[in-house]
Amino acid sequence: QVQLVESGGGLVQAGGSLRLSCAASGGTFSNYQMAWFRQAPGKEREFVATISSTSAYIFYGDSVKGRFTISRNNAKNTVYLQMNSLKPEDTAVYCCAAERLPINNVKRDSSYDHWGQGTQVTVSS
Repeated sequence: QVQLVESGGGLVQAGGSLRLSCAASGGTFSNYQMAWFRQAPGKEREFVATISSTSAYIFYGDSVKGRFTISRNNAKNTVYLQMNSLKPEDTAVYCCAAERLPINNVKRDSSYDHWGQGTQVTVSS
């Protein structure tokens, strides 16, 4: 079973940047599809980005396209989320998720069985 630990969240002003990290342990990282989701208070969990095992396939949610970049380093068992041009509406708890390949729908949270505890991102206006 893979365990996931996120880091890098915090408070930032609108227009600023943050880089989130998700460190994985307990599994063969290169066998896993990795993703970031977020959940704001009172809202449903939202897909942010996903990356395939070799980084060949990357998808973003519409609300973050062009501002966020997902990447992974299989040698370090880590996936990253670079967030630029942050907006107050990006405020949420960001969680990374993992699932062994293959999976049916990489943008659906129910496709992932392994989750981190999340890291809070707060963007002030």
